[in-house]
Amino acid sequence: AHPSIKMTSIMKLYQVVGRKAPTKTDENPPAYRMKLFARNEVMAKSRFWYFMHQMRKMKKTTGEILDVNEIVEKNTRYVKNYGIWVKYNSRSGTHNMYREYRDISINRAVETLYNDMAGRHRSRNKSIQIIKTATVAAKDCKRVSTLQMHNNKLRFPLPHRIMRPTSKQVRSLYNASRPSTHFQ
Repeated sequence: AHPSIKMTSIMKLYQVVGRKAPTKTDENPPAYRMKLFARNEVMAKSRFWYFMHQMRKMKKTTGEILDVNEIVEKNTRYVKNYGIWVKYNSRSGTHNMYREYRDISINRAVETLYNDMAGRHRSRNKSIQIIKTATVAAKDCKRVSTLQMHNNKLRFPLPHRIMRPTSKQVRSLYNASRPSTHFQ
């Protein structure tokens, strides 16, 4: 891979607007808007042409991109439930799927989806097509992995705490007693 291509970047939501290039017979062709997830603008444009070629008689050589915008989520300060409808190609055929994830943004939920699908189903990124995404209310969630987090009394204990010095100056190299790591 080229050193400038950074594969560790997170998936982002892009809005791509494109149309067939104007001709003498059709001077104002209709524009098509598509929301899709990609790592950067170049990959978003590529996915746009991939899907447009499947749905309409259009491809990159006969069309033009009008606009590419990254859609940023307004509030990423708290955890939400996301439902993602997916179509993916496996070794045996094409499958539809509904998955739920808890995350602070849809971009991170989709990133988790791609990693999860690779781990559970050995599916590659190119074989996964995201049909629809939605923020799901807690009462509408279906999956056990999401529902188990909806308990108000849920606590995460910290059993093995190691006390660290506030700065390097107050750190002692040797101690007479072993550190106490039990939760106090």
